[in-house]
Amino acid sequence: MRTILKTENLTKSYKIGKLEVPALRGVSLDVKEGEFVAIMGPSGCGKSTLLHLLGGLLSPTTGVIEIDGEDLSQVSDAKRTDIRRRKIGFVFQRFNLFPTLSAEGNLKLAEKIHTGNSGGDEAKRREVLRVLKLEDKMHHKPLEMSGGEQQRVALARAIINSPAIILADEPTGNLDTENSQIVLDMFRKLNQEFNQTIIMITHNPEAAAACTRTIRMRDGRVVEN
Repeated sequence: MRTILKTENLTKSYKIGKLEVPALRGVSLDVKEGEFVAIMGPSGCGKSTLLHLLGGLLSPTTGVIEIDGEDLSQVSDAKRTDIRRRKIGFVFQRFNLFPTLSAEGNLKLAEKIHTGNSGGDEAKRREVLRVLKLEDKMHHKPLEMSGGEQQRVALARAIINSPAIILADEPTGNLDTENSQIVLDMFRKLNQEFNQTIIMITHNPEAAAACTRTIRMRDGRVVEN
């Protein structure tokens, strides 16, 4: 399998007044296409910082990040945004759906941001919603859906543009046990049937058990890979 994500000696420090506080201390990773990877570790170990760096939301202090053959590390903000738009799908703990738009409307907006085409691909939207068992929620707004349904819409939005990688930040953190299992089952389906590469931050050992590999972090370093 080819490597789809690679980091080398990745560091990130934050300045607090005159102090420089390290969040990541030389993280090197290698993720193959089609892997479903969990990142685990105690609060403050650098998991979220790492995910934000991988997603191009932050730039590293030093080190290399390659996503699907493109280097995020030393490019301009505009280029980093372009790579993120083309290569990465995000799923967040708090869903981050637009409350005034229907499920289809949220997907259509993601398509427009990706392609600039305001019409998008209606057939693909319907198929993605069908795969995630949301056909009957197509015209429902977020407040008309359960938490699990909203998270599945967020997942649909993440995959609508066929990203190289999905980055998921505690995607079951706000869900009950039943809905957590539904969302994890959907992740597994995308991974196993569509070979979607997924990297997921989680505190939940049961969620991590759904993955094919677990990376453990502590004090800004990878301690198990």
